[in-house]
Amino acid sequence: MDAFEQVVSEILWRDGFWVRTSVKVELTAEDKIAIGRRSSPRWELDVVAYRALDNLLRVIECKSYLDNPGVGGNWLDGTNVKAAGRYKLFSEPNLRATVLARLRAQFVDSGLCRPNPKIELCLACGKIQENARKPLASHFETNNWTLLDEEWLRTRLQKMADGGYENQVSAVVAKLILRGNAG
Repeated sequence: MDAFEQVVSEILWRDGFWVRTSVKVELTAEDKIAIGRRSSPRWELDVVAYRALDNLLRVIECKSYLDNPGVGGNWLDGTNVKAAGRYKLFSEPNLRATVLARLRAQFVDSGLCRPNPKIELCLACGKIQENARKPLASHFETNNWTLLDEEWLRTRLQKMADGGYENQVSAVVAKLILRGNAG
């Protein structure tokens, strides 16, 4: 697991989700044919978070992009072919439907969630290109996806800084950096 995925996971845990990282989705031979990838290995998801309270299963793709211009506006809508390859769950509807259906079945069958969970596709990103914010937000709203952007991260990290002690790297770093800046 990379550090950004760990931070996102710890935030989601504090938000009431149980969290798994690097989740492997077991695709059947029929699934692989349906997505046009006959020799595909198990599909891997960065972060999967489940909240039993509302039977919500979040699938989160994590892209930090902290030291570059950030996520582009047309990277997930399929118009930028090169970028779309990095966001297959967002840019390929058949792949998305197949992988998420198999994930749902896998989690329900193994007792990791209740039957018929609502699945929410999310992108957690540490930086968005300034001219991309509105088109990206609009694209996410149109598709009923959730964008966990810099503001989402800042707000939750500030809550960690302001809260009680937690022995997690993200909480400790948040306290060290943000407590002195909070006022």
